[in-house]
Amino acid sequence: MSEGDRIIELRELLHRYNNLYYVQNAPVISDIEFDGLMHELMDLEARHPELYDPNSPTQRVGSDLSKGFRQAEHRYPMLSLDNTYSEQEVRDFFQRVSGLLNEPFEICCELKYDGLSISLIYEDGKLVQAVTRGDGVKGDIVTDNVRTIKSVPLVLQKGAWPRSFEIRGEVLMPWTSFEKLNAERERQEESLFANPRNAASGTLKLLNPQEVARRQLDSYLYYLLGEQLPFDGHYENMMEAARWGFKVSEHMKKCTTIGEVLDYIDYWDTERRNLPVATDGIVLKVNSLRQQRNLGFKAKSPRWAIAYKFQAERQVTRLNSVSFQVGRTGAVTPVANLDPVQLSGTVVKRATLHNADIIKGLDLHIGDMVYVEKGGEIIPKITGVDMDSRSLLMGDPVRFADVCPECGTRLIRYEGEAIYYCPNSISCPPQIKGRIEHFVGRRAMNIDGLGTETIDQFYQAGLIKDIADLYTLKAIDISRLEGLGEKSAVNIVRGIENSRNVPFERVLFAIGIRFVGETVAKILARAFKSMEALENATVEELTAVNEIGGKIAQSIVAFFRDERSRELVSRLKEYGLQMEVAGQEGQGGSDILAGKTIVISGVFNHHSRDEYKELIERHGGKNAGSISARTSFVLAGDNMGPAKREKAQELGVKLMSESEFLELINEKPTIISNELLLPF
Repeated sequence: MSEGDRIIELRELLHRYNNLYYVQNAPVISDIEFDGLMHELMDLEARHPELYDPNSPTQRVGSDLSKGFRQAEHRYPMLSLDNTYSEQEVRDFFQRVSGLLNEPFEICCELKYDGLSISLIYEDGKLVQAVTRGDGVKGDIVTDNVRTIKSVPLVLQKGAWPRSFEIRGEVLMPWTSFEKLNAERERQEESLFANPRNAASGTLKLLNPQEVARRQLDSYLYYLLGEQLPFDGHYENMMEAARWGFKVSEHMKKCTTIGEVLDYIDYWDTERRNLPVATDGIVLKVNSLRQQRNLGFKAKSPRWAIAYKFQAERQVTRLNSVSFQVGRTGAVTPVANLDPVQLSGTVVKRATLHNADIIKGLDLHIGDMVYVEKGGEIIPKITGVDMDSRSLLMGDPVRFADVCPECGTRLIRYEGEAIYYCPNSISCPPQIKGRIEHFVGRRAMNIDGLGTETIDQFYQAGLIKDIADLYTLKAIDISRLEGLGEKSAVNIVRGIENSRNVPFERVLFAIGIRFVGETVAKILARAFKSMEALENATVEELTAVNEIGGKIAQSIVAFFRDERSRELVSRLKEYGLQMEVAGQEGQGGSDILAGKTIVISGVFNHHSRDEYKELIERHGGKNAGSISARTSFVLAGDNMGPAKREKAQELGVKLMSESEFLELINEKPTIISNELLLPF
């Protein structure tokens, strides 16, 4: 392959990896592998200036821009840092700075937090805007979500802070929140976040601030920018910012020699494992802002700073076997059984293999010596095979199961998915018991006394075969089972009886429709108001609801198309469960929009798109996602998509402005928030 062809190949690879990392929050290679490819491309492009491309990955910073948010330009570009993985390159950086400055200098050492970069704008001591890093030039405005992070001050404490300034840092998900979130997603058989960074990024991009608040994000701030900063020293400015109320790391340290810098790195390479949040390296910055200005910038990074990245801890151990677990939705997960090995302070005996594609890509054989890491230093995973240790007498290749290990049904794989499923939802024991466990869970029907062992006992005794059977249980039958006396039986029956009062959105979550998690169930309940309406909804009607995509919509339609599902829901209704939203949900509404189908497009000043969809429904209208001959009018905001505008003109569909719509439904405009008034 010529160097020109390699440049094209590297650009395509890095664009794809950038998208997976920053947009989809699903990295497929390590940071060190990515940096290696980037450095290779930079070297090749330097040798071939005739192949310059302004859209090369070397000419931009990875982007996390989302279509669901408005964007704002950064006052100061958010550049990336050069990464290094060796102490020698740290020494080279120190010597380079010394030679360029030719005067004494200090290096501020600080932990490199592994989260989502954020820029916070303060005016007159108040938070007015929060913007993600985006592509370095502009980012997403996520102010409402950031306001839910308790460590971000909304109003500064008394102090001599500048009237206008910007402070940058990382939004993080603490280990405890990360473990709790992944455990919840695992129970619902949703894909797990690979690490806290991806979890934090995915959370901050949610369109529902209430869900963001529930996930308990944190933040650390590390850089102050503005025209009238209190000190020339970066360290001194951050200590002052801490007095204003910002969460600043107490582990920042000023060093004057390379020995002090390397001692700091060595200490935190081990001690970081005791921190409540994830870190992946050390950032070294020239402390003086004057000296920073003198050193200046390269094309995409400053000359006065560098990031030292820690190596991920990994061990080599033997793969003894692969087992397959079946979850409540029928998803089959392969698990590697290993010789015990010490990794990041714990003994690892099992590791996830995720799916058949991962197994195939690793070319695993029983008996292989495999490299094991912890994803986010929490979830053990196999990252490679030590091919040098593979002998001629290697074991059989690992193949994904063809049939369900529990019931023998042939597995299926849906188009576009990497996971195999057992389709036998009626008589596959793990699926039946798993759905019952999900149904009785605290965030679902909240029925106490029914743990995994008790449910298995009921199932083996023939007392329950599905979730509806719970409502036929009698205390006398339960009390006859081993280990369950009269008192336990009465408490279980009482808990089942009380569950009849659980609100509709939790019933909807509890029945276990694929891809309908707790948050989606709330959205659906708010939009459709009853199980009957949801049962009769089409894919088009479902996808018209914000945050409900095609995969979720098709899963819901498929669920209710199944006669067994409808019969199950009918039985639950007969047993008295809540099948519609309680209270006066439509209070304050009217029938002004009755019979009208409305499409929303553009950006609005007085209400969010979600709020306008609720207003349409409250006043008798129906939301639609696309324009057709049946569309009554388009509620058109700023920056309406040209394709929708052209479609509306072609079909003669009226475009109604925001003010006209509010006048139509007799609503007074809401005062626009400060963040929307900022000239970004």
